[in-house]
Amino acid sequence: MDETNAFPEFLLETSALARRKKTQFNYRADAAQLKALIKELDLNGLRKLSFVGSIAPAGRYDWELNAVLGATAVQLCTITLDPVTTRVEVEVARRFVAEMPEHAKESEEDEFGGTAMLDDDTLEPLESQINLWRVLQESLALALPEYPRAEGAELGTLK
Repeated sequence: MDETNAFPEFLLETSALARRKKTQFNYRADAAQLKALIKELDLNGLRKLSFVGSIAPAGRYDWELNAVLGATAVQLCTITLDPVTTRVEVEVARRFVAEMPEHAKESEEDEFGGTAMLDDDTLEPLESQINLWRVLQESLALALPEYPRAEGAELGTLK
């Protein structure tokens, strides 16, 4: 699915945002949106997804997003393959900046030969649209357990 055009209600035109006050948003995912996230994040189930917050001017050209993401996700236990339900409630912060810091534009290598990470992981380049769907999807993916475990599930040892 093309995430940019998947759900246009999640796209905010930066030129249409109020420069003197916060723009509030309050999304409750519908069935199609839940189905898309289940597929995109390889989940077994997803319900009660909400994304509530605001976007406010930050300086002359930049924007700051502050929100709360809530969801109940079902994943398979990595040991037993039983369903594991996780309730996620996380604060989400992003700064959409017209000019990324110089060190962010250049591809630097870290001490392991990989690409160095920014000191501020909330920075995003400002484009003509702010894609709240992408922010929601990324935030949910980061908040879910990487290796969900059913209660009492333990790794055994080989003998």
